[in-house]
Amino acid sequence: MEPITVDIWSDVVCPWCYIGKRRFDLALADFPHRDAVRVRWRSFELQPDAPREPDIPLTQRIQRDQEVSRDRAERIGADVTALAADIGLTYRLDLARPANSFDAHRLLHRADELGVGEQVRERVMAAYMGEGAVVSDHATLTALAAEAGMDPADARALLYGDGHADTVRSDERRARSLGVTGVPTFVFNGVRGVAGAQPPDTITRLLHDAWTGADAGVGFADGGGGGCDGDVCRTPGSA
Repeated sequence: MEPITVDIWSDVVCPWCYIGKRRFDLALADFPHRDAVRVRWRSFELQPDAPREPDIPLTQRIQRDQEVSRDRAERIGADVTALAADIGLTYRLDLARPANSFDAHRLLHRADELGVGEQVRERVMAAYMGEGAVVSDHATLTALAAEAGMDPADARALLYGDGHADTVRSDERRARSLGVTGVPTFVFNGVRGVAGAQPPDTITRLLHDAWTGADAGVGFADGGGGGCDGDVCRTPGSA
């Protein structure tokens, strides 16, 4: 059988993307043909024009951008935090400070090249979601990459240059060509896409379909999972 390719568009400042990643990891771990699955992480900036210096915490940003009350914004954050905790993730969204993620994406592409992409991706996302890390800050990114096993000199050289800038832009052009407008988004074998942080059983079914060829000719769909599109994040089932 031909290997399965799964392209995952994600942003490190999207709370749903870390949940979607962990759910995908759980499904993949139980998939009998997991050794034949090739995962390719793709860059997606929810807010390409976001400033490098964060202004307000994420919960206040939700309140402002989605024009909801403070209580509503805090409830949205609490709902996502509870779902993250269900799969072993620690969120402190009251500490999360949205900032420009372009350089973080460049760093992750370099980490993937070096074979430490999984470790660096996990460390950066955990630090943003739970520790208040500013993911636009070069010193912060270098330290996080080093903690995850990447040579800090390599990380600094990448961040203070322009390496992988074209890779990030290419990923985003590809996303637009497929109609991807939010993250996380999973595309199986280049022909079947689903948006949102899907439950593991949904991912398992999609992997099975990709393995058996049942996804042939199937297009792109919104799977109804939680996700973010620009400055708007949706939480299924929340009031």
